[in-house]
Amino acid sequence: MNKGIPTIFIFLLIFTTSFSQDTARIVLPAKVINGDTVGLVDMRAAVIFPTVKIENHRQQVRYDKLVRNVKKVYPYAKLAGEKLRHYRDILDTIPTEKARKIFIKKAQNELEAQFGDEIKDLTFSQGKILIKLIYRETGNSTFDIVKDLRGGFSAFIWQTMARIFGYDLKQTYDPAGEDQAIEQVILMMEAGAI
Repeated sequence: MNKGIPTIFIFLLIFTTSFSQDTARIVLPAKVINGDTVGLVDMRAAVIFPTVKIENHRQQVRYDKLVRNVKKVYPYAKLAGEKLRHYRDILDTIPTEKARKIFIKKAQNELEAQFGDEIKDLTFSQGKILIKLIYRETGNSTFDIVKDLRGGFSAFIWQTMARIFGYDLKQTYDPAGEDQAIEQVILMMEAGAI
């Protein structure tokens, strides 16, 4: 009789747990293909990144610095692209050149008050990366943006000042060429890998 009690207890435990399972159903969208119903599930694309070939400590330090710099300036480039699109939409509705200049000056003052100190604190290499990423986000060089918004003479002055300090506002972005490492870091950031 002592052997029967554990057997009955185990049987009752299995029997009650099988009925206590949640019977809620998940309804998936489906599609009928050749008379067969197939469930449709949206899945995020899996992104596979090539391994970064780092042969020595010096390359590792340079790559880590690149990752750190891109992480710091990429949000500014994204914001610059959004703001530029927003400002261009507004500028398209302003009828007179004088009103456009007033709006541009006001927008410049707002941006300078909001981000001036942060942008001034960027390092030299972060500044160069920011110029490239602004091109990536807008499709225009920084020189062209200044030329469109402030005029050719102002763009010339800014380019001259930038060249004195080692920058080039006409810098473009080549994700398949010299800027491949930057592009890979950005894609990894967007995928949540780093």
